[in-house]
Amino acid sequence: MNFSSLKTYFLFTKSQRLGLVVLFAAIIAFQAIYYFVFSAPETVGNRSGQHWMSLQSAMDSLNLKKKAEKPKIYPFNPNFITDFKGYKLGMSVAEIDRLLAFRKKDKYVNSAKEFQQVTKVSDSLLEAISPYFKFPDWVTQKNRNKNFEKFNTFKKKENRPVIDINLATKEDLKKIYGIGDGLSDRILKEKEKFGGFVSMEQMQDIWGLSPEVIEELTTSFSVKSIPEVKRINVNTASLKELMQFPYFRYALAKSIITHRSMNGKIADAAELTKISGFPVEKEKIITLYLEF
Repeated sequence: MNFSSLKTYFLFTKSQRLGLVVLFAAIIAFQAIYYFVFSAPETVGNRSGQHWMSLQSAMDSLNLKKKAEKPKIYPFNPNFITDFKGYKLGMSVAEIDRLLAFRKKDKYVNSAKEFQQVTKVSDSLLEAISPYFKFPDWVTQKNRNKNFEKFNTFKKKENRPVIDINLATKEDLKKIYGIGDGLSDRILKEKEKFGGFVSMEQMQDIWGLSPEVIEELTTSFSVKSIPEVKRINVNTASLKELMQFPYFRYALAKSIITHRSMNGKIADAAELTKISGFPVEKEKIITLYLEF
């Protein structure tokens, strides 16, 4: 091999050597620029992206935890479920409407089973919400004793004679399961207001008496004779006197005054019922306190 011929390839002039130095310097400069200008921001960007990814992971974890958490439900009486409350519990509109229609009749559900019978909710929904049902203490006690009604009825028949409601004392009334000091005082005040009860149906007008308590009252008490009450003469009574009668309000009392001033004397109860606002469903009770 002729090395002398190859030697010529490695011999450079001064200008060529200068050119190579400049070329190498340019290459190193471009490499430095590329590293510091392009590579460094990319690294910062990567770090920023990793930071945001870690934050996103934490946010996703919190969102999953929030979804997994169920809203806390506090004990409640299912008889007073509102539209919004029923919606939050998962009840359908039809199920809520059935309960509201049932309550409009002044009826109450006293157990989870009765709640399902009225609303027609599914077994799964009932199982989920019934542990939060909270009924009054006397209802709870009654449900615990399945033989309560039979036992109580037997006890009334054997040991508790039927008493005239107008002669009943506070102690007599408190013997009824579900009646305490407050309700017994309220019943006696209502009797004083009328001068005496003329029908056990008037128990339905006393605030706070549940259907079960009213049923117990009508079994243990009765109106054995119509009491001597002070009757109101609808043809001579003033507006103030008419308003003092519990079944009349200002609007009805004023209508009665207007009617008799325009049409003369009111002859009987039938004519009275034609006056706007008169509670026709209580006609028989009201007329026992009136005279014409």
